[in-house]
Amino acid sequence: MTLTEQSQPAAGGRSAATTVASLAKSWADRAPRQVAMREKDFGIWKEYTWGDTWELIELAAHGLLALGVEPGDRVSIHAEDRPEWVILDLATVAVRGITVGFYPTNPAAEVEYLLQDCGACVHFAEDEEQYDKVDEIGRETLPGLRKIIFVEPRGMVGKDDDRLLFWDNFIEEGRHHREQHPNAVAERMAAARADDVMTLVYTSGTTGPPKGAMLTNSNSAFCIDVIVNAGNRVPGGPPNPKDQIVTYLPLCHVAERIFSTWTMVGAGPVLNFAESIETVNENLREVQPTIFFAVPRIWEKLHAVALIKGNDASRFKRMVLKFGLSLANRIGKIKVANDGNHTVQSRILAAIGWVLVFRAMRERLGMRRVRYASSGAAPISPEVLEFFIGLGVPVFELYGMTENSAVATANFVGRMKLGTVGEPYPEIDFRIAEDTGEIQVKHAGVFKGYWNKPDKTAETFTDDGWLMTGDVGEWVDGTHVRIVDRIKHIIITSGGKNISPSEIENSLKTSPYVKEAMVIGEGRKYLTALIGIELDTVGDWALRRNLTYTTYRDLSEKPEVIELIQGVVDATNEKFARVENIRKFALLPKELDHEDGELTATQKLKRSSMMEMFGELVESMYS
Repeated sequence: MTLTEQSQPAAGGRSAATTVASLAKSWADRAPRQVAMREKDFGIWKEYTWGDTWELIELAAHGLLALGVEPGDRVSIHAEDRPEWVILDLATVAVRGITVGFYPTNPAAEVEYLLQDCGACVHFAEDEEQYDKVDEIGRETLPGLRKIIFVEPRGMVGKDDDRLLFWDNFIEEGRHHREQHPNAVAERMAAARADDVMTLVYTSGTTGPPKGAMLTNSNSAFCIDVIVNAGNRVPGGPPNPKDQIVTYLPLCHVAERIFSTWTMVGAGPVLNFAESIETVNENLREVQPTIFFAVPRIWEKLHAVALIKGNDASRFKRMVLKFGLSLANRIGKIKVANDGNHTVQSRILAAIGWVLVFRAMRERLGMRRVRYASSGAAPISPEVLEFFIGLGVPVFELYGMTENSAVATANFVGRMKLGTVGEPYPEIDFRIAEDTGEIQVKHAGVFKGYWNKPDKTAETFTDDGWLMTGDVGEWVDGTHVRIVDRIKHIIITSGGKNISPSEIENSLKTSPYVKEAMVIGEGRKYLTALIGIELDTVGDWALRRNLTYTTYRDLSEKPEVIELIQGVVDATNEKFARVENIRKFALLPKELDHEDGELTATQKLKRSSMMEMFGELVESMYS
C-alpha cells in the first residue's frame, strides 16, 4: 500500500490523511532509539533519536496551539538548515498549519513582501540578523504577526518587542499546554485531510514577484511514494535507516525538502545538518554520506576543486593526479555510452583508478560512500556528470519543479542517458506539446495553485487540466527527455535562428575558472556573453603566475585573465554550430549577489536585472 492510500482512523468514521508529521510519529513509535538527526555542536556531533525528535515536534506543536495557531494559519521560518527548522515544520503540519520557508539570504524588502503575502501569524527568525529584517518593516505593516520565535540569543537581549519568544521558552509553553490538553495535538492530526495545504513554497521570482505554490498532504505523500521509495530505480534500493544524508541547501526549496525532511520521515535515513554552506566540504568529509543531492552549482564547485586539488602537490603527485583524472573521463565516457553500466574495460580502468587516485579523491570530496547521487533544480553540463560517473560516484540527473512536487522525470539505474533528464515516472501522465514543445504533466503531485493568485494559477494549466511547466523538451530515442531551455529564455537572433542559451552557458561553466555565464543575442546578429570568473580558482591561477591583484574587479580586468577566459570561450565554441558561437564576451566587474538583485535566492540569474545593471557592458559588445 502506498502512502497516498494509507490512512489513520479518526473521529466520526473519517480517516486522517497521511502527513509528514504522522510519518515522523510512526518512526518514533516503532524505532524510538534509532537516530533521526545529527547536528554539530561545539565540534561534537549531537544525535537526536526518533524518540527525541518526536518529543520536540509534539512540544513545538503544543506550543503553536498555545499561541493560537488554527488550521490553515501560516507559520514562517527564516533560518539556515538546523534541527529547529525541521521540528517547527513538522509541528506546523501536525496542527494543520501551513509552513512557509524563507531563504536565509532574503533581504528585508523580500521578507516584507513574503510576510505580507502569506500573512504569517508566527515567524521563526533564528538570530538577530533575521529578526532585524522583520524589525525594519514596522509592526503596523504586519498586523497579523503575533509572535517571533528566535533560537540564537546573542544580540537579542534587551530588544523591546513583546512579540519575541525564545525557542526554549516556546518549547516550555508547549510542555505546559500538553499537561493541560494532552490530546490536543493528536486530535488535530486525526482531523488532517489529504487536500490540506501543508506548505507554501515560493517560486524563485526570475520574472516577477515570487508566488507561493500551495502543496498539500496528498502532494507530499505522492512525492514520497514516487521519488523517495523508488525501489529498483536507485542503486542499492530505496533509502533506509542505514543511510546518511547531509542537508545544506535551503530547506525552503522543494528539492532540499524532498531529499532531506521528506526522505527522513519517508524512509528513516539519518539527517546530518551541515554547519553552514561554507563548511559543506568539511562536513561531507566527516559524514561521508551514502545519499547525496546537489544543484548544478555545487557539482560544478566540487568539479573545480577536484581539477585544481593537485596544484600544491609534488610534481610526481601532480602527474599521478593528471593520469587519474584522464582515467575518470575515459571511464565516464564508456559508462555513459552503455547507459551508465560498466563494461569489462571500464571495470579494469576503475580498479586502477581506485588504487591510484579515486579513493583518496572521493574521500576528500566526501563522496567515498555515496551509492546514489542526483542533480536537479537547474540544467547541468554533461561533462561534469561524466567526470563524477567516471570517478565512481553514480550521479543521476532528474527533473521537476515546485508546482509538480518535483515529480516529472529521472534517469534510472541501468537506463541512464547523459544529456537527458531521464524518463517520465511510470506513475504520471506526461506529454510534450506538438506546437510549442512545452513539457506538460498531470498527476497527484501537481500543486493546488498559487496562494491568493487564482489568475496566475489558471494561466499555469491547459484547458484540459495539464500543468504547463514552461520548459521546452524533446524526446531522445523515444524514451528519455532532453530539456532544451525555458520557453522565455530561447534566443531568436535577427536571422531568425532559435538558440538555447543554457546549453552554451553550462558548457562555459564546466571550466573551473567560470562561475557565472549569461549568453545574449535576442534580435542581434551574433551571440555575446557576460561571464563571471570563479574568484578562488582564478585567484589561485593568477598567484601561481605572480600576478598580483587587489579586488575581484582588478583581477577580472587583467589581460592575462581575459586571455584565460578567451581560451574557455574558444573551447566552448568548438562544441557548437557557428551560429551558436560566442563572438564577444565581457567579464563582470563584480560577483553577483542575491541582495543586489542579480540572482534569485536559488542562485539563478535574473536576466532582466542583469540587462539593466550591465546594459552598457552589453551594448559595448555590439557597438
